[in-house]
Amino acid sequence: MNLKDIFEKLYKAYGPQHWWPAETPFEMMTGAILTQNTAWSNVEKAILNFGGRLSPEFVLGIDTEELAQIIRPSGFFNQKAQRLKHLAEWFKIYDFDIDRIKSLDPESIRQELLSISGVGPETADSIMLYAFDFPYFVVDAYTRRIFSRLGFELPDGYEEIRSLFENSLERDADLFGEYHALIVRLAKEHCKKVPDCSGCPLSDICRYKLKADVRK
Repeated sequence: MNLKDIFEKLYKAYGPQHWWPAETPFEMMTGAILTQNTAWSNVEKAILNFGGRLSPEFVLGIDTEELAQIIRPSGFFNQKAQRLKHLAEWFKIYDFDIDRIKSLDPESIRQELLSISGVGPETADSIMLYAFDFPYFVVDAYTRRIFSRLGFELPDGYEEIRSLFENSLERDADLFGEYHALIVRLAKEHCKKVPDCSGCPLSDICRYKLKADVRK
């Protein structure tokens, strides 16, 4: 089964995921930083602590120590406060104008994001996809886990896995965004560290499940 067929099975099972949950592009960008090494429920608590004040101007204007206390529920809050400051400083270069960024060469924007302290490929691609609508596929630990269990021989490197998905699918931001969200949904409900295969929409094509059934 190819990657598009797997997407269609997941979409049929779960429907649209309405992800990334954010009121503004900068809130989405903030979430991409805050979600590093923590559960999304902790990110939601941190965002609520802004009390409706979350904006790049607010992040730049507030003391780093105070910002750290606002985002404390997300963990690693001192590091993440610095990262948010750096991200907002980068955004200011473009006058906080999303449309201006969208008019530029995507790969140049991605490289700029990767040059920001604390922004790795997964964070950068999340921002590229969900804040700027650039068709970059987001690869995370869930992606590796699910597709390895399905029987795909994934490359070792992040960029190689990203290329595998982007070259196998129509290069479309909506498709990539929905696919990533469905992967997250599947990983949380079924393809956990200890898998719960009962009711999984991919159980009929999963090599892990088939091997487990043989061993019974």
